[in-house]
Amino acid sequence: MSVYLQQFAERFAQLNAGNLDTLASLYSEDIVFRDPLHYIHGLAALQAYFAQLYANAHNIRYSFSGADEVAPGQGYLRWTLHFRHPRLGGGQPIEVQGCSHLQWRQRVYAHRDYFDAGALLYEHIPLMGSAIRWLKGRLA
Repeated sequence: MSVYLQQFAERFAQLNAGNLDTLASLYSEDIVFRDPLHYIHGLAALQAYFAQLYANAHNIRYSFSGADEVAPGQGYLRWTLHFRHPRLGGGQPIEVQGCSHLQWRQRVYAHRDYFDAGALLYEHIPLMGSAIRWLKGRLA
């Protein structure tokens, strides 16, 4: 694992509602963050997104399982997100595996997450979750 990705993963894993100012040391002012559900541009918008995330979900934790630097200033982190949300899955623990593609100079200026949005959200909503799990089972 590259030193940069290892340090980024360690610092990111320590994020919580009380230390979101740490984001400024990880991300550039012009950060572009994307995932299957969001497009966020700018550090202030990213900080607002994380503040909302930590206000609504509980026991948020990332565990990192690997990293690959594919070129100078560009690499991937593999992770599992662990969390609880009172309106998802009856408040039971949820785990979602994903991967982040990062591009950086001194700080990350592009962050794109790849994960199954159904496993994160839709499968844990009453009625919709049952239909999605049934459909996934039929397609498997």
